[in-house]
Amino acid sequence: MTKIKKLLPIPSEGESNTSKYRSEWETKTHNSETRAILDDDALYFMRQSISSPCLSVVTKAEGAYIEDTNGQRYLDFHGNNVHHIGYGHPELKKAVAEQMEDLPFAPRRFACESALALAKKLVEISPGELSKVLFTTGGSDAIEVAMKIARAATGRHKTISFWDAFHGAGFGSASIGGEQFFRSHVIGPLLPGTEHVAPFACYRCPYGYPDLNGEAQTEICKTTCANFVRYVLEKEGDVAAVIAEPARAVPYLPPAGYWEIVRKACNDNGALLIFDEIPTGLGKTGKMFAFEHDEVIPDILVLGKALGGGILPIAAVLTKAELDVGGEFAFGHYTHEKNPVTAKAALTTIEIIEREGLVENAAKLGKYMLKQLNLLKKEHPAIGNVRGRGLLIGIELVLNQQEKTPANDLAEDVLYRCLSRGLSFKITMGNVLTLTPPLIITKEQIDISLNIIGESLSEVEKLFGLAD
Repeated sequence: MTKIKKLLPIPSEGESNTSKYRSEWETKTHNSETRAILDDDALYFMRQSISSPCLSVVTKAEGAYIEDTNGQRYLDFHGNNVHHIGYGHPELKKAVAEQMEDLPFAPRRFACESALALAKKLVEISPGELSKVLFTTGGSDAIEVAMKIARAATGRHKTISFWDAFHGAGFGSASIGGEQFFRSHVIGPLLPGTEHVAPFACYRCPYGYPDLNGEAQTEICKTTCANFVRYVLEKEGDVAAVIAEPARAVPYLPPAGYWEIVRKACNDNGALLIFDEIPTGLGKTGKMFAFEHDEVIPDILVLGKALGGGILPIAAVLTKAELDVGGEFAFGHYTHEKNPVTAKAALTTIEIIEREGLVENAAKLGKYMLKQLNLLKKEHPAIGNVRGRGLLIGIELVLNQQEKTPANDLAEDVLYRCLSRGLSFKITMGNVLTLTPPLIITKEQIDISLNIIGESLSEVEKLFGLAD
């Protein structure tokens, strides 16, 4: 009888929580208070990959920093992409407190001014004809609302989405997602008709085409990754929607012309285009929305994470008016759909982003950071590729720059050395240092982070035999 091998999921969303580098770091770092709390956390919370056991215990979150029970202060370049305006922004806390005093809750069947003001604001800042809004309490729910709208509007149920994408943890959002963590083994069966194609990933093109420092050579590849979306649309014939991150949070940026090709393919085949901007919206890439870089407007836009200002959970779905087709049915009807407190938090967050020029700050400092990281790449053989836009940045670590051999262990070692020096970020795909600073970040703080990364890389490259 053939012995079936149990396969572990391919690394995607975050670093390993059980590596020897984690253990060594914990031994050197954690005091008795931290260990006791982590032990209790492990006792009461269910285990799940990349979330447990926890890294440390947070006691303070302010501005661009978090602090733990070990007394260590970290520049937080992760933040689950909720901390665009920094943690605990004074104006946001004041607005939330005042709203709680004035009107703490509104039953769903009633209108309230703060929810209406937020809806108006989202329509105002959104390009194109996105003029209808629904709110949910989280991104996964918002994605599933978008899927329902697409089904109702087209009379179809099939979707095309991308391997390696994350769209949420619900059954619908996990079905269109492309990460094994949320799809495989005992979790299925998932929704039928959720077709997947390979994503754009020029540094490691899944179609086998060469790249030039992570950029597509379109004269050779002819943007095969985009044209394959058209191929599947035509072969399926009855797809409701293509659902994707306009800039992948891994991160990867689309090759020039990618979304224009996909937009036309959707139009030609009667499918909608849904953009998931839960991690990238509201300025992360140096424009209010990541899709604005490509000048392609979706039919449905989904926002979340930073919308609540890093304090309260809220997500939003924006659509074109022609997709307002569910009047006799229901797409959401969440208890806190028009919660005045979460709505006020979101409205205030957007106002802070606009007034403090945080989108512009992300664009300016993102360019600076990418330039400095590319200079760092020349000094460090472990850096295979630097990519990103605005303050969505990835550093892909390799054991050999020509062969692009993924350096997973090396990346883990670098992460914990950076943590010891006061810089927090996450690893994606096993070997990509993924940096998503808050939009309030300063040049001085970026310089601190660059020094920490450079010092940590130098130490680890010697250990792995990569230093000159």
